[in-house]
Amino acid sequence: MNITAAMVKELREKSGAPMMDCKQALSEAKGDMEQAFIVLRKKGMATAAKKATRVTSEGTITSYIHAGGKIGVLVEVNCESDFVARTDDFQNLVHDVAMHIAASDPKFVRKEDVTPEAFEKEKDIYRAQAAATGKPPQVVEKIVEGKMSKFYEEVCLLEQPFIKDQTISVGQLIGAVVGKLGENISVRRFARFKVGDQGETIAISNPTQVPKTE
Repeated sequence: MNITAAMVKELREKSGAPMMDCKQALSEAKGDMEQAFIVLRKKGMATAAKKATRVTSEGTITSYIHAGGKIGVLVEVNCESDFVARTDDFQNLVHDVAMHIAASDPKFVRKEDVTPEAFEKEKDIYRAQAAATGKPPQVVEKIVEGKMSKFYEEVCLLEQPFIKDQTISVGQLIGAVVGKLGENISVRRFARFKVGDQGETIAISNPTQVPKTE
């Protein structure tokens, strides 16, 4: 299929990826815009995985206030250089991450940050809920397994569907920006406060742990 300049331009505006990458993705997808976008997302995540071990000592801390001052978020997002930290792409990403945290209330940054105690506590809650239905033990365990398979998606920031585009996770959103800017980017920590709640959500990621690949 003939890949036109207009198609390349449309994909670039949608993805933010370089022109040549957009043209290559369209060729690979045989002109299918949605498939080309998926190709770019996968390449972005692959780039992010390669750069995941690189040190991120620069970045920014951003605040976000939501719902008429009822919810507030502070988040630290790191990158490799001060130059990238000052780009619009990076700043927009940090704003989107802060807004997502305000809306979705994650409890951890990554899968690796979930403590065994928190995992088992949640599993016990699901088991008690399932048992209360009166179903047989074997059915209860299957229900619990099903719920726990979505546990990380519910409580980990990077696993949650991004609020502005439910077809991608926050981790994939960050991966796309990593692919575009060429630097490793990581969420270091965040705090979320809600008026009237007792306590607050504070999450700190442990950068010494290797990210899971599954």
